[in-house]
Amino acid sequence: MMTFSIHRGRILHFPRPTSAPEHNYQYFSDGILVVRDGLIEYLGEACDFLAENRLNSDDIIHHEGLILPGFIDAHVHYAQVEMIASYGEQLFDWLNNYTFPTEKKFIDRYYAKQQAEFFIAQLFAHGTTTAAVFATVHEHSVDMFFEAAEQYQARMICGKVLMDRFCPDTLRDNPKLGYWQSKELIEHWHHNGRNLYAVTPRFAPTSTPQQLQQAASLLREYPDVYMQTHLSENLNEIKWVKDLFPTSRDYLDVYESAGLLTERSIFGHGVHLCDSELKRLAANNATVACCPSSNLFLGSGLFPFHHIKDVGVNIAFASDIGAGTDLSLLANLADAYKICQLQGKSLNVFDSLYHSTQGAAVGLKLTDKIGNLNPGTEADFIEVNPTAFPMLQQRVERATSLESELFAVTTLGDERVINRTYVMGKCVFERTTKTE
Repeated sequence: MMTFSIHRGRILHFPRPTSAPEHNYQYFSDGILVVRDGLIEYLGEACDFLAENRLNSDDIIHHEGLILPGFIDAHVHYAQVEMIASYGEQLFDWLNNYTFPTEKKFIDRYYAKQQAEFFIAQLFAHGTTTAAVFATVHEHSVDMFFEAAEQYQARMICGKVLMDRFCPDTLRDNPKLGYWQSKELIEHWHHNGRNLYAVTPRFAPTSTPQQLQQAASLLREYPDVYMQTHLSENLNEIKWVKDLFPTSRDYLDVYESAGLLTERSIFGHGVHLCDSELKRLAANNATVACCPSSNLFLGSGLFPFHHIKDVGVNIAFASDIGAGTDLSLLANLADAYKICQLQGKSLNVFDSLYHSTQGAAVGLKLTDKIGNLNPGTEADFIEVNPTAFPMLQQRVERATSLESELFAVTTLGDERVINRTYVMGKCVFERTTKTE
């Protein structure tokens, strides 16, 4: 069945990869976005489009807010949504006291199905249309997630967690089992609709060298799948990795030596990377997922955004639920700004939005499909309401420029500003009441 829609309103996006988003955005104060069969067919000025096409007002969907590409969350754990805002631990105690007990519940297929459906709905409500998602060690946790995403034709990345040590027995696989289960999931789900697979060792300490090598075998067999894991989140973690892998020159080398450093690798956190690691990440065109609220909540450290960007490493923002405290990338951007301020730097709002949309798509090698509103790409976009609640409305009314308005939205905004979320041109979320 063919579908067609015309959207009119203010439109902002970053049409091409850039290191200077503040100089390379495209903004229409009165724009037209045309969607046909789930793809963007036209983007341009409303006056130009309407001069060439005779239309009634009823033929057009009018947006009072600002249209942006859907946000891309580069690192998030769907199994941890229920444990968000759990008190008082740093990384290792967090895993043992909260994460592992919660993930044990996913042995129940029905429970995994419920949580996957809830998580997908919450992503849309927070304006996120694509995410790189960690499931659990259970094979069916991936099935349930992709089945939930498939209902909306959403472009999602997910993988079964690989762990064969330093975890409860009920969450432990082994190198061969993890390999074969991952292989079956890749064969079934990768490129099935818009679904994409990520080989997913949780992090180096919970995988033996043998398991990391098996994970690398999957990357060689399926060179267009992703690899996602954690890297350099916590100083005690780095020390532990050094003890477990004494022959590795640094943390990144554990993955690199195993064959897990590629252009399709997504490394969560990267808070304490040395310059050698950063240069090798850049040389391999890999991506670091910055998780601002998570790093603050667990006391992990301050992500050096400007230094990592200057070295040339791909950066994408992420919520890292459940250590992260908000699925809203806007809320995470507010935390990212504060983290930069603590390092004597200011995070430009165009950098913030770019690395949540087009910049994230660059890291995921998906700029031909998502992250922007270029004709030919998939029609995943959101409508943001800059006057969603009184405190924000008053601030925006006093904004003297587009940059000032956007900064207010990324500093004060959260899921309340998401009016509508569209996936493949279909509205999958609509806020029905204004927040007072």
